[in-house]
Amino acid sequence: MEKSRKGFVPVMLMPFQNDGQIDYDSLTKLTELYLAAGATGLFANCLSSEMFELTPEEMLKTITHIIDLVAGAVPVVATGTFGGLIRQQADFVKRVHDTGTEAVITITGLLASADQSDEYFNDQVFQLLDLTPGIPLGFYECPVPYKRLLSPEQLRKFVETGRVIYHKDTCLDLGQVQQKIGATAGYKFGLYDAYMGHAVDSLKAGSAGLSCIQGNFYPELIVWLCNHYDDTSRADEVKAVEQFFVHNMHVMHDVYPIVAKYSLKQRGIDISTFTRRKVGIFSSEIKKNIEKLNLEYAQLHKSLEYAL
Repeated sequence: MEKSRKGFVPVMLMPFQNDGQIDYDSLTKLTELYLAAGATGLFANCLSSEMFELTPEEMLKTITHIIDLVAGAVPVVATGTFGGLIRQQADFVKRVHDTGTEAVITITGLLASADQSDEYFNDQVFQLLDLTPGIPLGFYECPVPYKRLLSPEQLRKFVETGRVIYHKDTCLDLGQVQQKIGATAGYKFGLYDAYMGHAVDSLKAGSAGLSCIQGNFYPELIVWLCNHYDDTSRADEVKAVEQFFVHNMHVMHDVYPIVAKYSLKQRGIDISTFTRRKVGIFSSEIKKNIEKLNLEYAQLHKSLEYAL
């Protein structure tokens, strides 16, 4: 990912048919949508992809499908650790890497339990590095099974090995983000922020880009923000875009990822709202909120005067 310019790395949705089977035609169209919007990389097999509801073979097949489709246009990273003995995790990391990923992402909350120390976690990481020689890795502070945050000091130790090139940060704390960026400065490494609440400040602080669920509603708008965050001539517009996401954060999180799929469907993307995850009821009120959100987006899009 260090080869990629600062920008947007979508946490990819996983399209399903109404019978629950993976919809590869829609996955192709969705991948093309991200690329057309200007994504500088793709994060496949993540929480938004419903990775915990996929079989290992489904994971590998969908990652391969995406990488084959992208054909080197942008780098692709994908999650490769799902608990168990560290040697078992290392074996699957190798299988994910063999699909052609730029880096294999490790879930921090599955390398150590919530009651285990940072020292234990660090030891697990170094064991994993030893068992996967030559494979670039990254971290994902995934909220499932629990959110385990890395300290700037920990992150620096891992990045110093030359093997860790990617970090999806979910700490929601700009001060911590700034410290992590500072601690890893000078290395071939990128921190991608998941939190739109401080997106512009994070980009200004030196984050490599954004990797947020809001990009599964309006990817081109996240790309626009990454391209213009430091453009003083468009400061008012940049603020308006960031505030649009902040003010509507609760709408975009409600029964996600169903709402994201519905939003894309309303915008003309052929995708079912089916999800394997149990995220709650997609009520008529929630549906109306998304329809209202899309209208608000259309007005914002028009005011920015950029093409889809």
